[in-house]
Amino acid sequence: MIRPIRTAVFPVGGLGTRFLPATKAMPKEMLPVVDKPLIQYAVEEARAAGIEEFVFVTGRGKQSIEDHFDRSYELEDVLRERGKNDLLDAINSWMPKSGQVSYTRQMEPLGLGHAVRCAKALVGDEPFAVLLADDLILSQKGCLAEMVEAYNRVGGNLIAAMDVPQEHTRRYGIVKPGKDDGPLVEVKGLVEKPKPSEAPSRTAVIGRYILQPQIFDHLDRVERGAGGEIQLTDAMARMIGEVPFHGLRFSGTRYDCGDKVGFLQANIAFALEHPDLKSEVQDFLRDIARTL
Repeated sequence: MIRPIRTAVFPVGGLGTRFLPATKAMPKEMLPVVDKPLIQYAVEEARAAGIEEFVFVTGRGKQSIEDHFDRSYELEDVLRERGKNDLLDAINSWMPKSGQVSYTRQMEPLGLGHAVRCAKALVGDEPFAVLLADDLILSQKGCLAEMVEAYNRVGGNLIAAMDVPQEHTRRYGIVKPGKDDGPLVEVKGLVEKPKPSEAPSRTAVIGRYILQPQIFDHLDRVERGAGGEIQLTDAMARMIGEVPFHGLRFSGTRYDCGDKVGFLQANIAFALEHPDLKSEVQDFLRDIARTL
């Protein structure tokens, strides 16, 4: 029996050092792409996929994330008095319901695997999703919704995957593929950030996961991998053979918003999808192109 995915974990405890000094006092997950912070895009994607419980693994200096997912009665009163109902809807329509959001602390920056491990008590004995807000995906359907559909067919562990240039394999967890039918690829092995010459494929793991609760048993071993951190990839690799394991090549375009260039690209791409901004942004880009 394939159990449904009701809970999503959002690891948001990172320091965001690549965006200093902007992230000195503001979490990187609160950096805006057009008019929404990165973490809101991730939560909206999870809601569209049917997620009911939202677990945030935070760290020091992340209070603004908690505030963002709370009601602001003073602001709501001002908007209501001024008749700005469109803005009132914009700050409330996407909010999870009371009781659906919970928080836990990652006391030490020991890696993604450690962050997921910190959510164990809140997830319980159910399969769950993990979404990394840094990986912003522009698509019609939503990456996690696509993954849930695939999971309901094959079960087990499922990762979002995309093919990357050979020289970029050192940046990702890389899949050792088995049966490959295009969108869905069987995962026979995982290697964290291999040298390009040693990479088993060009199929990389992107920041969306559907995981069985047995992952916590492997994370409990607290073994450190690449970079001296507790790697989620290593724990997933140990589960190969225990449960079905697949990667889904999702539709849409992924932007690495943990990188400055990727973040700028995301702002442009999402602005071009915004009905109120598209025309002006296109004109600006044409003017810039003429000067190059």
